[in-house]
Amino acid sequence: MSKEQDYQLLVKQAKALIESESDYIANAANLSALLFNSLEKLNWAGFYFVRNNELVLGPFQGQVACVRIAIGKGVCGTAVSTGEIQRVADVHQFEGHIACDAASNSEIVLPVFNQGKVVAVLDIDSPITSRFDEIDQQYLAEIVELYVNSTELSELCGADSGV
Repeated sequence: MSKEQDYQLLVKQAKALIESESDYIANAANLSALLFNSLEKLNWAGFYFVRNNELVLGPFQGQVACVRIAIGKGVCGTAVSTGEIQRVADVHQFEGHIACDAASNSEIVLPVFNQGKVVAVLDIDSPITSRFDEIDQQYLAEIVELYVNSTELSELCGADSGV
């Protein structure tokens, strides 16, 4: 199968996994496990949620991780402050990169929006430089959109959350 066919199957699996559940933690946990166990050459996959103007660790798969990340700092914080997907071929060349796991060499971070605010990010790391490409970005963005459409995120849009 081609990479695109693999992702098309993964999108279907993600949809089946979360479409009948609305809890944001449960869906984040299952998506983290699905991505970590389905995609090759990863060492971390998970979510951070915006709380009190910082990112706080959510469900993930992989090595222990940084618990709090300031908005605008590192790849995850930059994804929140810009509202844009961050696809970094070599994290060691990213100014201000936060090395939660020294084995990580590339990273993709996708912002999760609700009511026009970034309320979370999906963060995926790899020990391989240049691991993520346009195909990964396209289909991971589709999975994030499934998460947004299937999940009750209003709890994340309170006065102390969302940027």
